[in-house]
Amino acid sequence: MTTHAGMGIKVLGVNHRTAPLDVRERFAHGAHEVPAALQRVMAAGASGGVLLSTCNRTEFYLLAEDEPALEAVWALLGERLSSGPRGEGAAREYGYIERDRDAVRHLYRVSSGLDSMILGESQIQGQVREAWEASRAQAGPVLHRLFQTALHVGSRVRTETGLGVGTASAASAGVAVAGKIFGDLAGRTALILGAGDMAELAATCLSDEGVQITLVANRTQERARAIAERLGGRAISLEEAWAHFATTDIALCSTAAPHAVVTWERVGSVIAERRGRPLCVLDLAVPRDVDPAVGQIENVFLYDVDDLQTVAAQATARRRDEIPAAERIVEEETDHFWAWYGGLGVVPAIKEFRSRMDTLRAAELERALKQLDHLSPDDRARVEQFSQALLNKFLHQPTLALKEAAEQGRGYGLLEALRRLFGMEPPA
Repeated sequence: MTTHAGMGIKVLGVNHRTAPLDVRERFAHGAHEVPAALQRVMAAGASGGVLLSTCNRTEFYLLAEDEPALEAVWALLGERLSSGPRGEGAAREYGYIERDRDAVRHLYRVSSGLDSMILGESQIQGQVREAWEASRAQAGPVLHRLFQTALHVGSRVRTETGLGVGTASAASAGVAVAGKIFGDLAGRTALILGAGDMAELAATCLSDEGVQITLVANRTQERARAIAERLGGRAISLEEAWAHFATTDIALCSTAAPHAVVTWERVGSVIAERRGRPLCVLDLAVPRDVDPAVGQIENVFLYDVDDLQTVAAQATARRRDEIPAAERIVEEETDHFWAWYGGLGVVPAIKEFRSRMDTLRAAELERALKQLDHLSPDDRARVEQFSQALLNKFLHQPTLALKEAAEQGRGYGLLEALRRLFGMEPPA
């Protein structure tokens, strides 16, 4: 039994199945944007929030009423498409909502790599951890528990099934497409723009194939220097990088810039100096680092993250046999979480319910006894005993039903009904 209104766990978002890359990159939130986005949604009534934003998805996990917190999310995302109601409506068209148990299952499938464009890819687990860390101040106890268990589920799936065995990645797919363009990669040169984890992973994949990492460009020289030294290259600034598009074989782009940095204006005339020699451009960034116009230049082979993930996904066929085993783990862990969540408020609610009913019983008994002055003290005690016994009989079945529902993970829905029926306030 799930509740489709009232306070509960919700996930709202867009992913690679519901929105194309040019839309997803507008929804993407950098780590520095997460606190403000969550604060805005919390101000609209959510009591907990975590924002997960990767190249494949932007998702808000909330403990909230349906309204108006969900409206705040659509408005926030809509502003990234266009101003006013049009943007909000467009955001909804690309989005989805999962509630309660379905929201728990959704996050567990995400963390396990079951919901990824590349089945079983392992990078998502680190991204789930980073989202949880970045949202700690706003998450609240229920979402803290949810994200902790999601990481556990991801680990179980990776250790107990073969879903992640030999997993291809966008980075390794980049190596594969470069290999098709140049044949043998040994001795080819690569320019790396960006110095984050994805850039380092992809640069390492290229290096392992014999590509010489000649230059690493980044806004901060220190990070670029560390990667360049490890891979035998040299660190330069981003501004110095454009001239090298005339000579390098592979340009790998993965900066955290909010807009395209490799533009026609910066590299168009430089690439013309290549006189037709092929240039492979691998754009792993979301938002994209490379203006699509650059890919229109003759003998420039441009691949964005969706292109590369499509290539990588073709290598996942043998992992599909592991899906049923992974889904069983997800269902088992969803049951565990929902039993915990369903029982969260049961004991205090039962105490409050019984206390409220007993207060009513005592008040009515006192009123009745005032009209029964002739009763002896023993008879008065018997009447009181009778009222208590009758109340216990009335409360016995609801108490059992609540405890049983909690054990089966349905306690939350029954508690909502109890509070509505008896006018009990939800706990703070």
